[in-house]
Amino acid sequence: MSTCKNHKISIDEALKKAEIICNKKGVKLTKLRQKVLTLILKNHGYVKAYDLLNDLKKNDASAKPPTVYRSLDFLMEHGFIHKIQSLNAFVGCSHPDEHEDCYFLICKECKNIEECCSNTVKKVLTSTSGKNNFSPNQVTLEITGICQDCS
Repeated sequence: MSTCKNHKISIDEALKKAEIICNKKGVKLTKLRQKVLTLILKNHGYVKAYDLLNDLKKNDASAKPPTVYRSLDFLMEHGFIHKIQSLNAFVGCSHPDEHEDCYFLICKECKNIEECCSNTVKKVLTSTSGKNNFSPNQVTLEITGICQDCS
């Protein structure tokens, strides 16, 4: 899927950016949160929570679902990852400061997920919400189809 703006950066850069953002917000990027974020970023597609748990258990047998879910909640809250609702899975984000105008293209064949940004999409969503006296607190726009590489 080469039609979207490429936001991919190295894992090291993403972790440094996450640390800077956490410091500015006065929150802690704990070792576990760093590990979960790293596992998500290493997986260039999407990852499910129990796959993360299995990966964590390889190095720490005491890893439990609640700790993984708390880490995922933190990472989502601060924009470091996104939840793909239709897959109940997570993808990393290399631009945690720019989420209001992003959406996802999901290829049914190769399972690639591309995060794209468009100010036009944001304007349409804002206008539609306003016309319907609706105040959204979270928007996840997911478009499923076949990418250029698979078609």
